[in-house]
Amino acid sequence: MADKKLVAATFTPFDSKCEVNLSQIGPYIDYLTKRQGVKSVFVNGTTGESLSLSVAERKMLAEEWCKKAKGKMEVIVHVGCMSLKDSQELARHAVEIQADAIAVMAPFFLKPKTAEALRLYLQEVALAAPILPFYYYHIPAITGVHVPARDVIANIQELIPMFRGVKFSDTDLMDLGQCVSSSPPQWSFLYGVDEQLLAGLAMGADGAAGSTYNYLGCHANKLIAAFKNCDLDRAREIQFKLQELLSCARNFGFDLGVNKQLMINVSGLLLGPPRLPVMPCPPSNVQAIAKKYLEIFPEC
Repeated sequence: MADKKLVAATFTPFDSKCEVNLSQIGPYIDYLTKRQGVKSVFVNGTTGESLSLSVAERKMLAEEWCKKAKGKMEVIVHVGCMSLKDSQELARHAVEIQADAIAVMAPFFLKPKTAEALRLYLQEVALAAPILPFYYYHIPAITGVHVPARDVIANIQELIPMFRGVKFSDTDLMDLGQCVSSSPPQWSFLYGVDEQLLAGLAMGADGAAGSTYNYLGCHANKLIAAFKNCDLDRAREIQFKLQELLSCARNFGFDLGVNKQLMINVSGLLLGPPRLPVMPCPPSNVQAIAKKYLEIFPEC
């Protein structure tokens, strides 16, 4: 069984005024690689509040991540926007800064209604970065585009020769399974529902990409290793612990604001508050979640 990749969907560091704070990216990379064993990042995605950032801010962040991570970790840059022109601009920039790959979610103001429309949109973005591996970022709970991923990627390599897989952030495991079973073996499917990672692996996911791997990466890596070694009892034990923590977090409204503050508490990084309209998490709430974190995961 090939090695399975764990990807942290990164938070965007802000200062107290919610301006981008590039100074934290170097320490962020050190924390992920040395403390969490994470060697790949997904930058400017949902966790990174990408659609709350300007194109200039997204370029600045992507460039700093690529610069500081060079030789240390893989950087996948999400370039999806509501505007095709903006997505193409970010894709061209990703080539310039030597990103390792790009990813694109479906636009969700004026939504594509069919798989064909979405494929053509993805093709137009990919043409702006023809040398970079390309991933479709499937996240229907956010985009409201409920076209099955299997339909989107059918014959997509004819339109996008550098197509390499899907960041699959959906609970529809039948759709995931059909993607895996009908795709070339060199494509990668990164499962994005952290609380059921084990199920995604069982359906053939090549790894995982999610926000909680910023601070739970070492444990997710142990889960993946247990699965690879066919130790399902151990893999389930870890998955159930992850679920216990996330269930606790949901009691406090586990949104991006809560998630980011938990990362700050666990890592010690100065990532700042989320940007409006996301509200910061009350300190008492995160303290309760952090306490549960330490109870469940006293090590790492």
